[in-house]
Amino acid sequence: MNVTWEGSGHDGSGWEELSPYVGRWRLPGWDCTAGLVVGEDAALMIDAGSGVREGAWLRTQARRLLGGGRVTHLALTHPHFDHVFGAAAFAGVEVFGAVGAMGVPPVERSRDWGKVLADGRDELLADAVRNGADPEESAEAADLLIRPRHLVCGERTLDLGGGRQVLLANVGPGHTGHDLAVLVAGTGPGSRAIVFCGDLVEESGEPQAGPDAVPSHWPAALDRLLALGGEDALYVPGHGAVVDATFVRAQREALARRFEAR
Repeated sequence: MNVTWEGSGHDGSGWEELSPYVGRWRLPGWDCTAGLVVGEDAALMIDAGSGVREGAWLRTQARRLLGGGRVTHLALTHPHFDHVFGAAAFAGVEVFGAVGAMGVPPVERSRDWGKVLADGRDELLADAVRNGADPEESAEAADLLIRPRHLVCGERTLDLGGGRQVLLANVGPGHTGHDLAVLVAGTGPGSRAIVFCGDLVEESGEPQAGPDAVPSHWPAALDRLLALGGEDALYVPGHGAVVDATFVRAQREALARRFEAR
C-alpha cells in the first residue's frame, strides 16, 4: 500500500509523516499519539484513542489514507484510558500488548491484561472522567474494553509485507506494568529508525507516575528503549513532539533524580 501523508499531525491537522510508510496523529484533548505503520499487505495502528468514537474516527482516517485498505493490527502501548478506550472500534483486528512484569510490586497483582481491564475498569473510568472525558462516552468505552489477544514477552516481529517489519518490545515496567514499545527499523542510507515509546517518554509535559507506575524501574526501561532505537532514531512520545536520543537520555536522568528523592 502506498500512502501520502497530508499534515503536521497536530490537533486534527492530518497525519505527520515520519517516513514514507510511518506516520502519526497528535489527537486533540490530551495530545496523545496514534501511530500508523503501512506495509504491502497489512497496516499497524499504535494506540487507539480515548473513546470508541475517537477510535472509530481514527480507523476511518486510516482507511481513507490507505485508499480503502484496512488496519489489520493494533498495538496498545499501555493500559491507560487515553490509549485503550478506542480499541473496541477496531473489531476484527489482531491486538497486541505487553505481558507485564512478574514479581515486581505493585505490578504483580495486575500483571495480566485481563485483570487490568476487568478489575481495573472502574479505576480507568474514574481516571478518564477525572481528566475531563465525557462520562457517558467513557462508561461506554469501559463497558466495551477488549484485552489484547497477543501478549508480548520479550520481543515479537510483525511482518506487514513488502519487506516492512515492525518489532514489538516489552520494555517495562516503568510508566505502568505493561509498557510496550514499537520499533520500525530504517530501511537504507539516511533512513532513521522510529521508536513509538508510549508514555515512557513525554514531550508536552512531565511524565506522569500514577498508582500503577513502577518508578524504581522506569530509568532502566528508558535504557532499554535507547538500546532498542540507538543514537540516530526518532523517538515518538505518548504525548508531544517527536524527540531524539538526547532528549530521552535527559528525561531518563531527570526521572532517576525525581524518583530517588521519594
